Amino acid sequence: MDAGFAVGVSSGSSAIELSLRDAGVSNSKQEVLTSALTAPFTAVSIAAAGATPRFADIDPDTLQMDVEDSARRIGKATAALLPVHLYGQPCRIGRFAELARSAKLKLVQDACQAHGARFEGRALTDFGDYVTYSFYPTKNLGCLGDGGAIVTNKAGVAKRLRQMRDGGRGTGGLPRNQIAYTKGINARLDELQAGFLNAFLPRLEEWNAARRRLALIYDEMLAGVRGVGLVKRYPCSVCHLYVIRAAKRDKLREALTTQGIGTGIHYPVPLHLHPAFADSRLKRGGLPHAERAAKEILSLPLWPQLSEDNVGEVAEAVIRFYGS
Repeated sequence: MDAGFAVGVSSGSSAIELSLRDAGVSNSKQEVLTSALTAPFTAVSIAAAGATPRFADIDPDTLQMDVEDSARRIGKATAALLPVHLYGQPCRIGRFAELARSAKLKLVQDACQAHGARFEGRALTDFGDYVTYSFYPTKNLGCLGDGGAIVTNKAGVAKRLRQMRDGGRGTGGLPRNQIAYTKGINARLDELQAGFLNAFLPRLEEWNAARRRLALIYDEMLAGVRGVGLVKRYPCSVCHLYVIRAAKRDKLREALTTQGIGTGIHYPVPLHLHPAFADSRLKRGGLPHAERAAKEILSLPLWPQLSEDNVGEVAEAVIRFYGS
């Protein structure tokens, strides 16, 4: 992932948690601002680190965390920004890095869906010290179970993270390897998963290219279809998911299901409306773009081994539904 160091950990969640802990963001009086439209694991990981999750709205065109809205929501308790590279699409990380510097905040990137993505041709590690990944089996680079990594260009960060993932223990044999020198957690990447990742990693660029090619077919076939809104995508996206905004989303999904076409919704409820985050100080209507998007988004089939003919069949089924 174009980084000087990679620290394997047990999951993407533990990658975020450890990054925040190492950045010194680990008590409940510290708030971490992240996107309202992402998997709950992003916010759960903030809480696991000991901090308090807070949420920003999204850009309705890209569905990525909105920089301007984030800037307005920074308060005295804000300690870190945690932008998400959602659906394999890099967010405007350059702007987030500038915002973090100007506001004197820590920056941790959730790239759990963005394996191999770059921003304006630059590696994600160019913009901050912590870039976190998940290797869950459905990801662009997945193993057979849970796994994750933190990549960084700083040797000191990597050294501390390796200690923290192993219960804070020292190295070099007894007694150091049985003494906890820092408050770590049990978050090692097991060797079996690492072995599969080493085998799959050389295929990542090829698989990402296939995803981009198939996504372009969807774009071409669905452009201009009344009832379908295409999500703006940058050339450096690795197309983890192909997401549209669909009128009558649930009825479309039912129609596709009857034709043997599986779909997904990533994600049906914005995080500020989850019961677990009821203390976010945001009620329904508080993040209107995220709330509207959650009612419209639909993930169409997309994976590297999917045939172009299959993509065409799915797109044609969508077109038939809207009578376009």
